[in-house]
Amino acid sequence: MTNGRLSTLEFLGAELRRARKEAGLSREDLAQQINYSPSLVGMVEIGHRTPSQDFIARVDAELRAGGLFERLLTLVRADAAPPWLREWISVEKEATLIRWFEPSLVPGLLQTEAYARAVLAWGGLLRQSEIEQRVTSRLSRQTILSADTPPQFVALLDEAVLHRAVGEPALMVEQFDYLAQVSEWPHVHLHVMPFGAGAHAGLAGPFILAKTPDGSEVVHLDNQLRAHITDGSEDVDTLQRKWEAMRGEALPRRASRELIQKAAKSWV
Repeated sequence: MTNGRLSTLEFLGAELRRARKEAGLSREDLAQQINYSPSLVGMVEIGHRTPSQDFIARVDAELRAGGLFERLLTLVRADAAPPWLREWISVEKEATLIRWFEPSLVPGLLQTEAYARAVLAWGGLLRQSEIEQRVTSRLSRQTILSADTPPQFVALLDEAVLHRAVGEPALMVEQFDYLAQVSEWPHVHLHVMPFGAGAHAGLAGPFILAKTPDGSEVVHLDNQLRAHITDGSEDVDTLQRKWEAMRGEALPRRASRELIQKAAKSWV
């Protein structure tokens, strides 16, 4: 709940709880019927976990809801991204080339669900339902990389990303195994900026450059509160020059993959 108002995820959970009780079912009963755990049913009902499409389809069928919960899940996904991020999501969907530099975290489009949840939980600033909705948004954004015509995606990661503990070791192994896997996709290029490169042009912070179908470039910059998006020619030119300077210092694709695989093993 935000400012006394139910989030769409919390509303879905409240409707699920109401429908379950009207059907005379306990959480355990419903869980058994849809072949999911009672704890997951409980988490969904209190807005602490975004349900999967399969979970919702089974709930709709079991409670004879006529597709109500599938429609509510659509609303949850549409409302998942914070308003200030929605403009950038539109840019991402249309981009033909995305160049992303990150000095401290795995880029959002390459994060596993567990890694994303751990990052969003830092500091305790978001309610659990808000964390879940933002995880949903992040995972939904990732589908552009598996689309029929995906953008060319090039990521530069500072080596510090490979050594920063975001969660338990198993979470880190999963994340870096996944990075190594996607680095083999033909349209995904990952490059690591090694510690040996010393100080470099990206230490001032992360940025993303997205090329649109008409050939223009849009820039995304993060700060502590929200994103800043601009297509100003001077800003674009400055970051393009920074990108080229860093790209020249980064490890080649194969060497970067080997370093990522080594990082995964170091967390075992």
